[in-house]
Amino acid sequence: MAENVWVGLDVGGTKTAIVISAEPPAVLGRTEFATLPAKGADRALELAKQGIRELLAQQGLLASAIKRIGVSCGGPLDRIAGIIQSPPNLPTWDNVPIKAILEKEFGVECQVENDANAGAVAEHRFGAGQGTQNMVFLTMGTGLGAGIITDGRLYHGTNDLAGEVGHIRLTPIGPVGHNKAGSAEGWASGGGMAQVAVQSVLRAGKNKQKTVLRKILQSGKTLTAKDVGLAARNGDAVAIRILESTGRRLGAVLAILVDLLNPERIVIGGLAMRLGDLLLDPARSVMQREALAPAVAHCEVVPAALDERIGDVAALCVAIGF
Repeated sequence: MAENVWVGLDVGGTKTAIVISAEPPAVLGRTEFATLPAKGADRALELAKQGIRELLAQQGLLASAIKRIGVSCGGPLDRIAGIIQSPPNLPTWDNVPIKAILEKEFGVECQVENDANAGAVAEHRFGAGQGTQNMVFLTMGTGLGAGIITDGRLYHGTNDLAGEVGHIRLTPIGPVGHNKAGSAEGWASGGGMAQVAVQSVLRAGKNKQKTVLRKILQSGKTLTAKDVGLAARNGDAVAIRILESTGRRLGAVLAILVDLLNPERIVIGGLAMRLGDLLLDPARSVMQREALAPAVAHCEVVPAALDERIGDVAALCVAIGF
C-alpha cells in the first residue's frame, strides 16, 4: 500500500479525469466524470473533490497522504495564482480559483499549468521526448497549442503565453481557429479539419461524388475530425484529400517551429497519435521543403508516445513540479 501519493486533475471541456500515483507515470487509481461546462464550475469542483477522496479511500489513505495536487487545464489561466480564466472549452469557468479551492479542501499545495505545457513535460520525461534538450510538443486536438522545452526546461515566456502557435496566421482567409480566420489552428487542428471537411463535402456533392462524409452530413449529424480519419482509413477519396491538406498545413507550422526554435524533436499528440503517417507524411514533406535544411536534418517529427494516457501523466507532472 502506498503511503504518500501525487494527485493529478486533467480538466477538459468534455471530461475531467482524476488520477493518483505513488511513482509517476504509474497510476494507482483513476476516475473521470463529464465536465458539462454549461452547468458551471461549482458542480465539477465538487465532483473532483469527491473523486479524490474516493480514490484515496480505495487505497486506504487519508488526505494527509497527498504530497501535492496538480491541475492541467486549457488556457487562458493564471498558473501562479491558480485561476482558470474562461478557456474556450470551459466558457462558464470565469476566474475560478481552483488552486485556492483545492488547497483549502485538502490542506496541501496545488499547482496549475496550461495543458500544452504539461503535455510537453510529460512527453519529455516519460514519452517520445525522452533524451532531448530542445523539443516542441503540439496538442493537435480540437485546437492547436504548443509546449516548448529549451535546454531541458519548460519555456513559459514573459507572461505565460509562449507556445500559442494556433494563433499564427497561415493564410489571409480560411477556416477559423483561435478567433482568427486562416490561422494555424483553423487549418491544422481537429476543429479546423472538421470545417474543411464540411466545405470539401459540399463541393464534392456538386460534382455528384459519393463519399461517406456526405452521408454523415446529410443525416444531420455534426461532421468531426474522427469521422474524417475513419473514412480515410476506409479509402474514402474525399477524406484522404482532407487529411493530406491538413497535413500540408501542419507542415507549414512545423517549418516555422523548426526555423524559429531549431528543436531536436517535434512530438505531436491528438490527431497525430490516431492518424499517424496519413497525417504526418505530408506534414514532413512540407517541413522539409520549407524549413532550413540543416535544422530539418536534425529534427524528428513523431507522434506522442503516451497515447491516451497523456492527459493523466501531464496532470501528474504538474503535481510533481517542473
